[in-house]
Amino acid sequence: MSIFELKGKVAIVTGGGTGIGAAIAIEYAKVGAKVVVASRKVENLEKTVNTIKKMGGEAMALQMDVRVPEQVTAVVQQTVNQYGKLDIMVNNAGAGFPVKIEELSPNGWDVIMNIDLKGVFLGSQAAAKVMIPQKSGKIVNIASVAGLNGSPSMAHYGAAKAGVINLTRSCAGEWAKYNINVNCIAPGMIETEGVRAQQILTAPKPGEITEVPHLQKAGKVEDVAYLALFLASAASEHISGETYAIRGVQR
Repeated sequence: MSIFELKGKVAIVTGGGTGIGAAIAIEYAKVGAKVVVASRKVENLEKTVNTIKKMGGEAMALQMDVRVPEQVTAVVQQTVNQYGKLDIMVNNAGAGFPVKIEELSPNGWDVIMNIDLKGVFLGSQAAAKVMIPQKSGKIVNIASVAGLNGSPSMAHYGAAKAGVINLTRSCAGEWAKYNINVNCIAPGMIETEGVRAQQILTAPKPGEITEVPHLQKAGKVEDVAYLALFLASAASEHISGETYAIRGVQR
């Protein structure tokens, strides 16, 4: 048996319809986990669920707004009702938009804080209420290098992600006695649908044939998913409260 196998494990992945969340859900399913993907729009989850089922895996889509405590609790309860337990919680759902600090409205600040930080808090809290009696569990939070370095033009996003990193350490310390591992991934530039839509990736110039080394390119969603798999598996049993950046070596 591979130490990275998740056979018999049950996972929830928020924001699992696209990008990093979808990649994590698919990688978990590949190694045997039953996966619940959650998002505000269920239609966004259908592709992920269908991909997993075509692979012979088991997946379920549930509607959830990470900002609403009752909805988060309901998804966790539905998961337990369906599968009998919850082993892995991935708090991936997030949002952000560029704006100058002096032009950022209080409402804009609150929107991002509620999704990116409050959402992680609510997801972690709801999962822990199941994991504490089990005396086992893995929580993986998705932050950003913006939470480590700050983010000009996206200060609200960077502040929220810094909060996620700090919250990760607090939860890890408080729940260690219950054998609950809580860790964080801080991606840098990752080539997701949203990033491509913003046209912020550097395109090759006409006639340019020089290959950019992998570690100087934007990362792939799988780069994050593989680390999330490690942090959900038995391979990371003695790791908790840590934040791992995935950003290559940017030029």
